[in-house]
Amino acid sequence: MATKLIRGMGSFFKTCSCKRQGGCAHPYAIRFRDGTGRQCEESGYPTQDDALDRLTQIYREKRSTPIQQSEMKRTLGKQRFGEYAGTWLPRQRHFAPGTVRTVKQLLDRQLLPVLESRRINSFSPTVVDDFIMSMEERKVGLATQQNAFDTLKKILRDAHHRGGIADDPFRSAVPPEYIPNRITIPTVEEIHALKGVASKPLVVIIDLMSGCGHRNGEAFAANLEGMVADDVYRITEQIEGRTRQRAPLKHRKAGDFREVPMPATVRESLLRYAHDVGAAGVSRLNSAM
Repeated sequence: MATKLIRGMGSFFKTCSCKRQGGCAHPYAIRFRDGTGRQCEESGYPTQDDALDRLTQIYREKRSTPIQQSEMKRTLGKQRFGEYAGTWLPRQRHFAPGTVRTVKQLLDRQLLPVLESRRINSFSPTVVDDFIMSMEERKVGLATQQNAFDTLKKILRDAHHRGGIADDPFRSAVPPEYIPNRITIPTVEEIHALKGVASKPLVVIIDLMSGCGHRNGEAFAANLEGMVADDVYRITEQIEGRTRQRAPLKHRKAGDFREVPMPATVRESLLRYAHDVGAAGVSRLNSAM
């Protein structure tokens, strides 16, 4: 059973126009001040006791929060989005270099032009929806909309968890609906036709991708040392698409690897190419393309 309201706890009410609100089926809403002093509202509580329980929970959380911590959250909430994003990205030390570049592009082209000056504590589901609609009005592609939405979500969820935003701004936000184009997998006949007109390095790339399941960047980084058994290839690195330099596997730490089955045809293709250009040439597939 919920406790009675006391000073500073907030209030509960119904927004309907029923004459007997205590007996109608409409849900209760509550109004209170969060830890930063900002007035907030929540709705959807079926009974008066549910509303009182939520107010009691919020009140106890505020009472148990040290003054210094509350002031830190208040300061965090007053930061501008551009400033917060600038400190958030360097903290994402697990991001691969390519991911960092992508996030910077999304910030510079999509997020900051619209949201840079907005205070962190002013974000709400309505603000997020308005941002999505602004991308639609600017005819931003659906894939870019999805990536920008995901980046914004990471930044604001981080601010929410650190106390800069009282309520989850994505609670009722509807994300962009991006449906990727269906991938066409070439048939065996089409693969043989491609290999018939391809250069020697490209033939090896095709064999690795179709026979071992290499991604294109992983196939470009192929070398004989990856053949750890007659029928197993160990993938340890990839060629980064923009810098054309060797880099750790995407979404994995340096030193991580994955092993894939290697058909005899792929093994023969690698060895044949190594015989034709020299063993060192296998490690230069990227520059030979």
